[in-house]
Amino acid sequence: MTARRAVLFDIGGAIDLEFAWEMAVDGAIAAACGMEGIRVDPAMVEEASGRAVEAFAPDTYAHMIESLCGGEPVTIARVTQRVRAMTGALDAFQLRPGIDTLLRKLRDMRISLVAVNARADRPEIAGLFDEETDVPPSQCLFVGDRLDKDIAPAKRQGMATIQFRSGRWRKQRPRNDAETPDAVVTDVRELEDAILRMERT
Repeated sequence: MTARRAVLFDIGGAIDLEFAWEMAVDGAIAAACGMEGIRVDPAMVEEASGRAVEAFAPDTYAHMIESLCGGEPVTIARVTQRVRAMTGALDAFQLRPGIDTLLRKLRDMRISLVAVNARADRPEIAGLFDEETDVPPSQCLFVGDRLDKDIAPAKRQGMATIQFRSGRWRKQRPRNDAETPDAVVTDVRELEDAILRMERT
């Protein structure tokens, strides 16, 4: 039996709902396209998002912009610049309901919690995460929403993995064993059950 003594979280998707962020970026892309004379409606943005996710695009938003701009380089560059200007200072953090209670429960179990990006200093979750951990990968569990950016890299390091299907990447499905998570969850209750089950096995 290998007890999981650390849980690593990709903040976006598991801790942060990202719903407001995704809506804001989608709106900015549509508005920026409109400023370039390209008429874009919500259905077109949703379709572009779906194509980017299906293609496992490394930069989802760049893929969406390129698709909506018809691949025209100058227009793509202008739209990209406008989107960055519109969203660069945006604070759209939305704490997933119930996740803070789960984090505190895990801390009480003396499980180290590590965030893999800089948003762990948010007041909603401040103090719940360690800056780093010396727990070996074989005793770590990684929770993320993307198969390509979260699950596959964690598995390569020897970690157990949980995919939190949420937001833009909820329709991502593994293309091979390297991207296949050990568990898939869609809410905090399922996440807690999976973490506790995997912590004991």
